[in-house]
Amino acid sequence: MIRPMLAERPLPRDAALPATRRPARSVTVNLAESPLGWLMARGLVTPRQFAAGGQLREDFERGGLSPHVTMRWDTAPSSQRRSGGARDPAAATHAMISAKQRFDAAIAMAGPGLSDILWRVVCAGDAMPVAEKALGWPARSGRLVLGLALDRVADHYRIR
Repeated sequence: MIRPMLAERPLPRDAALPATRRPARSVTVNLAESPLGWLMARGLVTPRQFAAGGQLREDFERGGLSPHVTMRWDTAPSSQRRSGGARDPAAATHAMISAKQRFDAAIAMAGPGLSDILWRVVCAGDAMPVAEKALGWPARSGRLVLGLALDRVADHYRIR
């Protein structure tokens, strides 16, 4: 069982609060929770939409589409190679190409107006308010658009 990473952070305190108010409390935040997982935990997306987002994220990661900060560390020699076991580098390349093709097809299925919020929330991991602000949308409008995009992606992946 995977245990979520939790972090306890104090709420901001205001020095000008009157003494009659209760002191600030701390909250527990799950740092490993994705924005889509947050929406699912609160019943704001359906299990079908959540599964579609998970599949899209998996294809995004397997396709190697996330930005690379420095050098690629996966090309370092492994113990399997040192012991004489042959590893097929073309197999990884074929898997990456296939995942990228699936990702591109799913994004195309979502459409140009819906893929923006889909990519920001599911792939980039932006919280809904951050994604709405980056796209210049009104507050609380992204959830509806994200739901439509996830429904289209679920249809593409044939998730029932």
